[in-house]
Amino acid sequence: MRNLRLDICYDGTRYRGWQRLSGEENTVQGKLEQALSRILGEPIEVSGSGRTDAGAHAMHQVANFHCHSDMEAEEISSQLRRYLPEDIGIYSCKEAGERFHARLNARGKTYRYRIWNSDAPCVFQRRFVTVVPETLDLAAMEEAAVLLLGEHDFSAFCAAKSKKKSTVRRVDSIKISRVGEEVRFDVTGNGFLYNMVRIIVGTLVEVGLHEREAGSIPALFGAQRSQAGQLMPARGLCLMEVDY
Repeated sequence: MRNLRLDICYDGTRYRGWQRLSGEENTVQGKLEQALSRILGEPIEVSGSGRTDAGAHAMHQVANFHCHSDMEAEEISSQLRRYLPEDIGIYSCKEAGERFHARLNARGKTYRYRIWNSDAPCVFQRRFVTVVPETLDLAAMEEAAVLLLGEHDFSAFCAAKSKKKSTVRRVDSIKISRVGEEVRFDVTGNGFLYNMVRIIVGTLVEVGLHEREAGSIPALFGAQRSQAGQLMPARGLCLMEVDY
């Protein structure tokens, strides 16, 4: 049986997230599986590098699937581009080693969160940014971001905790930059809990608005969800890169 790798991008605005849901067809994984099953004439299950939230986006998502078909990988890619909706794009479909798994082999991921930091209208990027009209203090947010780096218990930054799963993760870098009216948060780590990046950004925004002290960050490790910052809207979040 063949193992193929897909490199994908998508505008997640109208989807219920990446993961296939029971009784819910409107997911990115679901759309891919429907298209591949139709193209290859056999039931296909796709494994992604990780979930993205409902309404979140991906500049570069990675997935893999197994099939019996001998259709050329380039032809599969071409057919997917034909049958998928225009808000899901296929960069490539390639043969992968039999042991490659998009999620289990991932060593790290980078997410970008975009904030439109102005009271001026943002009509053409409105599906991809969250509006925070009040001025953000970048220096204060950068001071707080440094304290989030390293391996910690990020339980306060997880919207849905499981008793069976560890909430310890490693954050390797958080880069905050201003591009015109936009403030970007690029967060890289070895893995992320449910809603973790959105809560990290929400906490940093509170620091940037002087609603929270930068030095208070270490007290959040291992704390309750209610002690960390707000959950930012999904539309500002985009999976940028998966590292293998």
